[in-house]
Amino acid sequence: MAKSLDEVLAGLEPVRRRKIEERASQLIAEELSLRELRKARELTQAQVAATLGITQDGVSRLEKRSDLLISTLRKTIKAMGGDLKLVASFPDQAPVELSGISDTKF
Repeated sequence: MAKSLDEVLAGLEPVRRRKIEERASQLIAEELSLRELRKARELTQAQVAATLGITQDGVSRLEKRSDLLISTLRKTIKAMGGDLKLVASFPDQAPVELSGISDTKF
C-alpha cells in the first residue's frame, strides 16, 4: 500500500526531516509570483502602492502581468524591501550576474 508524503516524513529522523523541509522552503522561495512574494513579505497591495506612488488597483494589475519591464519589476521589488538581480545561466559556464540593465534610482 502506498504511503502519503506525511507518513514518509513522519518516519524520518528529525534531523533529516528538518533538512528536507528547509530545502523545500528554499525551492518554494525560488519560484514565487509577485503576488506570492508580496504576501510572503507580509505586505498589502495598498502598502506597495503607497511606496510606488500608484493605486492599489495598479499593484493588482502588475501582479497579474506576465510581461513586465525590468525597470518596473525592479521598482516593485524595491518597494517590497528587496533588490532585483538578473542572472544569465548557461550550460557550459557559471551563472553571470548582469549589470547596467535598467539601473534606475528609486
